[in-house]
Amino acid sequence: MRKIIVSAISLSCLVLLGCVDTLTQIPVKQISDIGTTASSEITTDEVIRGLKEALYVGATNSTSLTSKRDGFNLNPLIRIPFPPEAVKVKSAVEQVGLTNLVSEFEQSLNRAAEEASKKALPIFKSAIMSMSISDGMAILHGSNDAATEYLKSKTHDILFSEFIPVVRNAIQTVNVTRYWSPIASTYNSITLVTGESQVNPNLEQYITQKALDGLFYLIAQEELKIRQNPAARVSELLKKVFGAS
Repeated sequence: MRKIIVSAISLSCLVLLGCVDTLTQIPVKQISDIGTTASSEITTDEVIRGLKEALYVGATNSTSLTSKRDGFNLNPLIRIPFPPEAVKVKSAVEQVGLTNLVSEFEQSLNRAAEEASKKALPIFKSAIMSMSISDGMAILHGSNDAATEYLKSKTHDILFSEFIPVVRNAIQTVNVTRYWSPIASTYNSITLVTGESQVNPNLEQYITQKALDGLFYLIAQEELKIRQNPAARVSELLKKVFGAS
């Protein structure tokens, strides 16, 4: 009888140990939780690495596009327009025959943003590498631009302060003030007659913010492609995390 009891206890222990071993093999996330169906399961580590890679791919592709000549200037989705607070300047100057100068000024704004974009990728990469597990899980359950929004929330202020000197140098390189100064001077001389307030918008801050807006917009588009388009998943990890087609 004692042998029977011991055997039963031993069998129970083996069953329990088998259950524990099985539980440790259950992954934190299933591929279906990401929004697609796949045949394999993924671990938390793979999820985090996949999200980081997706952001890195998006940031790389976006900065590659924006840092090229006309990357901003000929892209209607992110092209930087005449400063809104100085639209009245644009209208007044165009009325006195300086339309070409206005066009050249707008182009110079975009040239400055293109120049600044060349410095963006290392800053993005540093922020991406610092993503935590809790950040990743929040992104996993978030919207289609959740990774981009995470990147923006973590880096916007840092990027802004880092971009300002880059934009300042870019403004000098592409001669933004060469076009802005005569426009502002012409308008301010008109205000002596009209009584309007003179204008001198901060071009450094304006270009910096618009450059960042454009970059984050493109990164969001890249994230959406990776989430929804299997062809945009350029590595095995991305295919696994976001679901193989």
